[in-house]
Amino acid sequence: MTSIVFARYALVCMTVIGTSAQAQDGVRPRGVVELFTSQGCSSCPPADEAFEKLVKTGDLVALAYHVDYWNYIGWNDTLATPENTGRQYAYARSLGRSGVYTPQVVLNGRDHLKGTDADEVVHKLNRMEQQGLGLSVPVKAARKSEELEITVGKGEGKADVVIVYFRRKEIVDVLKGENVGKKVAYWNSVTDVQTVGMWEGSELHLVLPAKVMAKDGNDGCAVLLQTSGTEGEPSAILGATMIIGNDGT
Repeated sequence: MTSIVFARYALVCMTVIGTSAQAQDGVRPRGVVELFTSQGCSSCPPADEAFEKLVKTGDLVALAYHVDYWNYIGWNDTLATPENTGRQYAYARSLGRSGVYTPQVVLNGRDHLKGTDADEVVHKLNRMEQQGLGLSVPVKAARKSEELEITVGKGEGKADVVIVYFRRKEIVDVLKGENVGKKVAYWNSVTDVQTVGMWEGSELHLVLPAKVMAKDGNDGCAVLLQTSGTEGEPSAILGATMIIGNDGT
């Protein structure tokens, strides 16, 4: 679908994950894949399928942001938020672009491509790793009793500690618009984002109350160590991890 341009940027806030969660311990992600998609975009179902493959590799932090700017063509995306759209436009500024498109994948906060080919995404991440543009700072997260503990290792530079909350899997029957009649599985659909701390190169420990992990049907979260641009727009991701529900489905 064609790109559209408008000036909009929204701050994002916090929601939560399900009551039973575990970290993907022992696995340092190969990279962070952020898909910007829409139920109203005829080009997006192939990207949603490719994204599911990436989610199921188990060694990527994969997050899907449903945007709302295609709602006008006949179907309101049931998972879209203005904040998700705002994040995509903020990435456009960070990446030096004049507009946005779907389906778009942003890799490690540093580069982008059309998100319809899972193999191409993996190959791009591998090239980025070889070029020193991968995830270089260890990030760990675990739920212990009534606390969510986050540990960020040592490194260079400054970055925000960002938590991204998501719903693991949603099946949606699209009843109108360009994808009318399709039943689509959506994975790791982002519901909210919050910056919870700042890292300045030294090892950092953060503790959040576990009660923030029991609202709105969410059952997973990612922790991103992400730099920002001069106007606060998201930029390079230095490290990441993910917590998902115990069933892992």
